[in-house]
Formats: sequence, structure tokens, C-alpha cells
Amino acid sequence: MNNFKFQCATKIVFGRGAELETGKEVAAISKNILLHFGGGSIKRSGLYDRLVKSLREAGVTLTELGGVQPNPRLDLVKEGIALCREKGIDFILAVGGGSVIDSAKAIALGVQYDGDVWELFEETGKVGEVLPTGVVLTIPASGSEAGNGTVIKNTDVGLKRNVNDEKLRPRFAILNPELTLTLNRYQTACGVSDMFSHVFERYFAPEQNVEYTDRLCEATMKTIIHNGSIACAQLDHYNARAELMWCGTIAHNDFLQAGRTPDFASHKIDHEVNVVCDCAHGASIAVLLPAWAKFVWKHGVQKFVQFAVRVFDVEPNFENPEETALEGIARLEAFYRSIGLPSHLQELGVKRENFATIAKNCKTFAGDQVGNFVKISRADMLEILELAF
Repeated sequence: MNNFKFQCATKIVFGRGAELETGKEVAAISKNILLHFGGGSIKRSGLYDRLVKSLREAGVTLTELGGVQPNPRLDLVKEGIALCREKGIDFILAVGGGSVIDSAKAIALGVQYDGDVWELFEETGKVGEVLPTGVVLTIPASGSEAGNGTVIKNTDVGLKRNVNDEKLRPRFAILNPELTLTLNRYQTACGVSDMFSHVFERYFAPEQNVEYTDRLCEATMKTIIHNGSIACAQLDHYNARAELMWCGTIAHNDFLQAGRTPDFASHKIDHEVNVVCDCAHGASIAVLLPAWAKFVWKHGVQKFVQFAVRVFDVEPNFENPEETALEGIARLEAFYRSIGLPSHLQELGVKRENFATIAKNCKTFAGDQVGNFVKISRADMLEILELAF
């Protein structure tokens, strides 16, 4: 187990009616805020009216900025930065899922930054003061409500990039599972896939002696599988939604990576897949995770056997552990299909001629590689993409 420091500064307010406490939580931090959201769903559902009432009763002045799209765009981030500067706004409330939260965090990064906020994503600038943010979560998936990162798409240069910094963790996150009951099956399934991937890519770490977090990861993955299947079959199942909402937060607040090194190779590749096809992240990562596993499993047979046995209850074949490892990967693919997610990139509109661009644009690290369980080169990415096709 590695040395580690763990601190998650995000206060969680969880349960039925939790959004009614938004005004109190916000007013303790700011009285002049940006209310950031996506399309019209929060207005159609009545959530917008409840939030505005709560905020105004608490004496909070709000300025609205809607229009966040899946795979949030840099141009709206820059609009939000300009708006915050103009209005003297010092707090951002994100109402929505991961895209809205990431957009809010990116705005928070840029308001007091003396330069183009994209420099921070390109790592040519340094993160300074960051506005505080808060979240009312409507789509459990990304874990951004308690995470320290943001991911933004720059359509001008065709790249998707991230920034990670402890200052980006929201001050609070309002989690009411009732707000997720309006999600359709596909949205629910994509959220399940997204949160599962956050645990999976922490589970496959290079460290050997991490038994406690191994078992925490396994319990979280099993809970996601069980309740994800229920929620996709019964969209109004509150208890399954509640389990998923909490799993999604824990999956990406760094608790499950204490003492271990996460991989995230699949995520890095998937960012550029999302630029090419502009598909839901949860859908494309459901294709890429099994492809990555098929490419690397021989480098860690025993870990893949452990995954198969403990997460998918595969009966171990002690004479042929390779068979057990491959069965675990097959069951992961079968689970994704069972909740209505794709199995191939071509189902998402990705073409073979896109592979070179995806690999070329992927944000790599030391040695021009991604990943930690197994180091993945750009040439390896092409093979993984072929396996995913």
C-alpha cells in the first residue's frame, strides 16, 4: 500500500427533499451566485421553482446560465466566466449531472485566472484562486459532485481535457434520489456505466497489497451491478436509485483509491472518442473498458481472476485461471448489454478512420503513455480501439 493523504471537503446532504436545504447551504457561503444548469428538464420537473424559492427565502441573489450540453463546451464556460466577472458573482451552484458540474467548476477556475482558462486544461497555466461551488445532483454518474476534477471539450481544436485540483471539490452536494426518478432507461444505464468505470479503473492498480480497498471496490461494483439492473428495469425504484446515487459519489471522491494508483487509461482514450462521436460518456466507456481488459488481462491474470470471482461470482477454474479471467470480462460485457448499452464503437458512430485521430489526440503522460496497471502507448490504443470496434 502506498502512502496517501485523503481529504474530501464536500458536505453531503442526502435524502428525500434534500434540495429544500439548498438556500441555507448557499447563504452560508454567498449571497450573489450563478445558477448553472443544462436544458429545460429542471423547470419541467418543478425542481427549478423549488430551488429558486429556497434561494430567495435565504436572501440569495441569483443570475442564471443554462444551456450546458453533454460533453460540456469551452465556449459556454467562457460565457460564464464573463458573466461572473460582470456581476461580481462569487459562488456557482450547479444543478444537473456531471456535465453541468464540470462546466461550473471550469467557470470557477477561470473567473480569477489572468488568462485564457483553456491554458489550465492544456497545463500551460497554473491553477490559482477558484470560486467555491455547490451541487444539486440530478444524474448520478460522474461523481463530480464530490470529486476534484473537471473535464471540458474545446470544439475549436477538437480536444477534451481535464484539470484536477483539490480546490475544485464542491463545498456541498445535495443528493435526493427522488430527483433521478425521471431519468429514462438509457440515461440510467449510462450513469451506471460511468460510476462502475470509476471503481474498475481504481481496482486495477499496480499495487499488490491493497486488500481493504480491493474489497471496498468489489463491494461497490457489486452494489452498482445489482441496483443498476433493478433501476433499469424499474425506473421508479427509489431504493435502487438511492444506492446508485451514493455509489456514484463514493466511486469518484478518491476514497477508493487510498493507497493505490488508479489506471484511467480507458478514460483518457474515451475522452477523445467523445470528441469524435459526441456520444454519452457512459455508453462509450462501456465499450472501451472490456476492450482494455481484453488487451491487458495477460499482464495480471490473478487480478482478473479475483475480479471475476468476487464481483461476478464466477466459479474459479484452478487448473485454467485464464478461463476464469476471460469469463469475468465476458460477464462484464453481458451486464452492459443487459441494461441496454452498446458493445461496439461502430454502434456509436465511430469509424475505423477515426482511430488515428483518437490516439493522436489522447492526453498522455511520461513516456507518451497512459495507464498504470499496464502502460498503454499510442500504438496500443489503436489495438484497443480495434478490439472495441
